[in-house]
Amino acid sequence: MAGVSVIFLLLPPSLTAQVHTSFTFNQFDASTLELFVDASVRSKAIALTDQSYRSIGRAFYRYPVRMKDGGSTSSFSTSFVFKIMKSIPCLSISGHGLAFIMTPQRSPEGFLPSQYLGLLRNISSLGKASNHLFAVEFDTVQDIEFDDIDDNHVGVDLNDLRSVQSISAGYWNDNSQFRKLDLKNGQNIQAWIDYDDLLNELKVTIAQACSNRPEKPLLYLKNISLSNILQEEIYIGFSASTGLFTGEHYLVAWSFTTSGAASALNLDLCDLINDRKSNARLIAGITAACVLPLLVVVAATLVLWKRNQYRDILEEWEMEYWPHRFNYKDLHIATKGFGDEQLLGSGGFGRVYRGVLSTNNLQVAVKCILRETEEGIKEFIAEISSLGRLQHRNLVQIRGFCRRVKRLFIVYDYMPNGSLDKMIFGKPNKVVEWGHRYKVLKDVAAGLVYLHEEWEQRVVHRDIKSSNVLMDSELNGKLGDFGLARLYEHNENSHTTRVVGTLGYIAPELIHTGKASPATDVFSFGIFLLEVACGRRPVEPSLQPEQIVMVDWVRQLYATGTLMDAADPNLGGQYVKVEMERVLKLGLLCSNPQPEGRIGMRQALQILEEEAPMPSFDAQFNLDMNAPNSILKSSPCSTSMFLEGR
Repeated sequence: MAGVSVIFLLLPPSLTAQVHTSFTFNQFDASTLELFVDASVRSKAIALTDQSYRSIGRAFYRYPVRMKDGGSTSSFSTSFVFKIMKSIPCLSISGHGLAFIMTPQRSPEGFLPSQYLGLLRNISSLGKASNHLFAVEFDTVQDIEFDDIDDNHVGVDLNDLRSVQSISAGYWNDNSQFRKLDLKNGQNIQAWIDYDDLLNELKVTIAQACSNRPEKPLLYLKNISLSNILQEEIYIGFSASTGLFTGEHYLVAWSFTTSGAASALNLDLCDLINDRKSNARLIAGITAACVLPLLVVVAATLVLWKRNQYRDILEEWEMEYWPHRFNYKDLHIATKGFGDEQLLGSGGFGRVYRGVLSTNNLQVAVKCILRETEEGIKEFIAEISSLGRLQHRNLVQIRGFCRRVKRLFIVYDYMPNGSLDKMIFGKPNKVVEWGHRYKVLKDVAAGLVYLHEEWEQRVVHRDIKSSNVLMDSELNGKLGDFGLARLYEHNENSHTTRVVGTLGYIAPELIHTGKASPATDVFSFGIFLLEVACGRRPVEPSLQPEQIVMVDWVRQLYATGTLMDAADPNLGGQYVKVEMERVLKLGLLCSNPQPEGRIGMRQALQILEEEAPMPSFDAQFNLDMNAPNSILKSSPCSTSMFLEGR
């Protein structure tokens, strides 16, 4: 029934570093593979999914496979035959497809169906190195969220569902002509996956089962290494899922080896392929029976789809936030369907698109954020609605929000000159002169005074940095991105204990207490002052060791009487010396490691406006060079974190 060779299980542990794993299954029974959730054995094949909606199935080789020997990663070769069947033959839609996977986790508990193919547990895990996931997907539904090229493609996934490379399913014949291959046509398809660790090459090939293997692979990835993806021991197998439409995903046969080429599969598999000639009449009958109902279904579906495509579902609890709610259709039109050409940027909180509202021709920036729970959505909308009432010339105006399923859209005023960091770091096209920089510092300080003291509630921003300072058409600075802000009453202590923000800007006490406060904002503002004056980021791993952490470097310069050496060299000396010195000293004062040693934002603004003197600097600021001034020294988050790129 099945030829199996599992050499490393038969040798003592001292010899396992020199052995390989090889096996061949030409058919399956209940003892062959370990099955999870909806996977089962049917007619000597593995049915990964059943006929239910949002089904997940996984099938794994029972034993972990050793993939590393003394630090080097093993090459491997595998071949398998699979079949995907639509639940309604006369429709082109089916389940979402299947994937060959190598992963440290066999159990799919908590993993997501539909477009996630049962590969990841949640949205937030996308792209994380901790997944240690390698997959080759045979995807039969186009999902825009993951930049799928079509609804019939093969892709290579590394810790993510956005394929590093994908191509429409098919093969190259002997005449070097490309032939498309429908993954969900119900016929057996054979796949070959070969990884060479020495050459750093990955080849993926598919063809109709029992035909000759094409010489030219469908996917050929060069300079790809799995050494950081695969752990020392991993599990190998398959995963499949369905969504709103059902379908069946079968594994018919499988061979695998970490030594040479995978064994050839039994050609008797040809008997398992549907004989198209003998079944022609049956297929014709099924097709005819489908046509009439299909026309009715398609017509009704098109009408409903057109009617509901942009329909927003408003729940009762949202009524209190209604004045700030946008219609999804309006945002879809404004951003040209959230097209890539409208993309302004992306980050940990989502993507930002440029748009123009058709109702008033207002230019806006639309941020798309994914939230996983309804409670999280409710809390977030309440916060955004409150922040939408903030009105200050130095804050980016939040115009409103839109909710669609688990996606949230926040609508801001569009800032044509982008973020400040792109105008001062590296080698900008146009250097922002000192006069503009000094004005922006005062702008941001004024915005923070409003947040801390002048609005009806105290707002702690918690992520002050140059990339969150946006520039309007006249280069006025506006503090934006309140995604990390939390509201609390003036006399109320913040109850949050989750540390959020950006390393390099986080106050030392925050890493220990987890409690954000106006004082932690002042610390971040101090780092912001220094980066604008110095023209560099808070952490620069490429510099000399004593210069890597900006705030510690500036402290050292002050201690040695060479503070002005910190001024941005891109300015070419074109700055007001007294202002530069004021900003550098104020930056050090605000970033005092001790919260009680910092001043408030109102006093900081008055100093910038020359309405208040600089406090006695040496008395106020602790110049003990052994005292930890930054989060890099006051916590386990050391400089090495940045050198390692974490």
